[in-house]
Amino acid sequence: MPSFIKGERTLFVAVGNVDAGVDFSALDDRALDVSGDRRAVTVTLPRARLLEPRIDPARSRVFERERGLIDRIGSVFEDNPTSERELYLLAERKLVAAARDPGSGLVASAERNTRAMLERLIRGLGYERVDVRFR
Repeated sequence: MPSFIKGERTLFVAVGNVDAGVDFSALDDRALDVSGDRRAVTVTLPRARLLEPRIDPARSRVFERERGLIDRIGSVFEDNPTSERELYLLAERKLVAAARDPGSGLVASAERNTRAMLERLIRGLGYERVDVRFR
């Protein structure tokens, strides 16, 4: 059937983000190994992981919607014929897929930033050598 009779096409512009981070909440005293001379410390952390995606509803919108004649008639009987809920869920899945792509470097960047922050912090406490490891 031609799309002007039956079918729907929606162009949805979603704005959002996915962050990656290292969870410090489960760390215990085994996460730190201080040398006997108190000049070196090894920090063992969990790997960075992707956090929940967030779509900004104030900046996301339906840019264009085309519906066939049958779909427009059918929408008269629906409670919410132009609900964007499915579009938001699809946008979240696409954001996560893009963030998981190895080329995004998001998880590696989170680990690199965490390592740099901890090295500066711990050196500021007087340690000369800092080794940050991710398990």
